[in-house]
Amino acid sequence: MKKIGFLIFLLTISLNIFSQDENQKINGKVLNDANDTPIENVHIVNMNQVIGSISKEDGSFSISAKVNDTLYFSYLGFKSIRVRVTNDWFKFGEIKIKMTELGIALEEVVLRPVQLTGYLEVDAKIIPIYDNYRYSISGLNTGYEGGQNQPSAVSKAMSAVFNPADFLYNVFGKRPAQMRKLRQMKTDDNIRNLLQSKFDRETLMVVLQLEKVDIDEILNNCNYSETFIRTANDLQILDAMSECYEEYRVLNRRKN
Repeated sequence: MKKIGFLIFLLTISLNIFSQDENQKINGKVLNDANDTPIENVHIVNMNQVIGSISKEDGSFSISAKVNDTLYFSYLGFKSIRVRVTNDWFKFGEIKIKMTELGIALEEVVLRPVQLTGYLEVDAKIIPIYDNYRYSISGLNTGYEGGQNQPSAVSKAMSAVFNPADFLYNVFGKRPAQMRKLRQMKTDDNIRNLLQSKFDRETLMVVLQLEKVDIDEILNNCNYSETFIRTANDLQILDAMSECYEEYRVLNRRKN
């Protein structure tokens, strides 16, 4: 009888361990912490598995996760939060996530159009000249600068392949887990939709475990202009970093 009880105990432990390692759908609801009203279109990213979801009109959401995965909640005008998945999520069903609204003060923006004089020699010196190379992303109507099309872009990646002290070598060569997440982010439509509307690099920093200065330095080393780095949205930044990394991988394979 004692042996049977012991076997049942071992079986229960095994099932619990298995359930923790198994992907399951978890459900929740996102609410405004101030008045408990539901928040629609909150972006939820599973940072461990690099998959995304969006809250519905009633604030409800569903996403695949395992115990100890971290979910990242982001919505314009609210403070982004990270929540670790626990066994309670699976035991008690729907969990309420409350987000705090931020006070945003908009700064005055002054537009200064180019003032033309009508004299060709003078106006030719006034009008700014942009030599950024442009290309387009599938699904977007707008184009933007492409680093690898610039004359010295390939030599930058090649230099990183052959120089262990190079910044790109230290980022691309020594952080395979983060670079895998970079590739995963490109394939998830929910994450791409989130990044398309953001300019703060916050989601990229959280998922890739990089600082903003690191992201800027990667793009600078990949020959993107300061204008592009300053004005591009997070989706454009993601695609630019990914393009540079893929170029690095191709050159690295050829080297080996």
